[in-house]
Amino acid sequence: MSGISAGRSAMRMGPAELVQAAAMARRFYLEGKSKIQIAEEFGVSRFKVARVLETALERDLVRIEIRVPAELDAERSDALRARYGLRHAVVVESPAEEQDDAADPENLGEVAADLLGELVNEGDVLGLAWGRSTIHMAAALDRLPPCTVVQLTGVYDAGTAERGSVEAVRRAAQVSGGEAHPIYAPMLLPDPATAAALRHQTGIARAFEYFDKVTVAAVSIGSWEPGISTVHDMLSDEERGHYASLGVAAEMSAHLFDADGRRVGRDLGERCITVEADRLRRIPEVVAIAGGQRKAAAIGAVLRSGLVTSLVTDTAAADYLLTESAAGQRPALERADPDD
Repeated sequence: MSGISAGRSAMRMGPAELVQAAAMARRFYLEGKSKIQIAEEFGVSRFKVARVLETALERDLVRIEIRVPAELDAERSDALRARYGLRHAVVVESPAEEQDDAADPENLGEVAADLLGELVNEGDVLGLAWGRSTIHMAAALDRLPPCTVVQLTGVYDAGTAERGSVEAVRRAAQVSGGEAHPIYAPMLLPDPATAAALRHQTGIARAFEYFDKVTVAAVSIGSWEPGISTVHDMLSDEERGHYASLGVAAEMSAHLFDADGRRVGRDLGERCITVEADRLRRIPEVVAIAGGQRKAAAIGAVLRSGLVTSLVTDTAAADYLLTESAAGQRPALERADPDD
């Protein structure tokens, strides 16, 4: 946004110079005219127009302000994007009362919904993975071009499917006017054989057929602790201990990662209804939605996996991500193999 005001330093210019400079600045900054067009209008060279505009800035006749909505932190967003090699990074101001220990503030979902409105094009296939943040995002959607929406993971609890991932897929499809392909199955099964049998059921198999067609995906991130990772909460104490011994630091779509972004505990995926890691890696745009200090280290681990291209987070997590010593080891745009 551009504003024009005459500061005291600008008054050192003569009145004719001031009037002309203000007029040229208005044409250039507010009306969007080119320097050539301005030069033709005022009967001067475009080089003089350039000098006048430069002088207007130096002498405070023109003040340029870059403004974004108050809840967005543009400086942190740009720094985070550059540090991790992301395509898009959007940092939302953390609510003051939630600064210390909250995870995934609800306003992340609203901002992520707006971001999806920018990223999804007509004819795309949008994939939604299980997660509280993706559910909040779907509830906040108010615009999407016509697209197909597919569920990328089973649900945390089959009894709550209508209020969780399935409803999120339906909501997104309703907003876009496209087809919905939900998955009515738990994310975690007792054994690989049961999971394999479910994958071949008609409705689930139809959703899986779309995985290779997904162009934009929205995923959540969990840290390996109670209440912050749905996968952690679904496992027995013995299983949690086993995966903790492998160094698990983060979870995304039932895939586990250590602090360096390497996948660990790959046997867990055999028991899960979820999009495979190599398929995630082939999706052109994978947007992770996660925030809060309690998730900050987990977010860093997943970013280093190379599976995520964009991030919506908050200032609490961003401050950690921008200062941790290992930041940026695996930039997302390289789409590094998470098994390396």
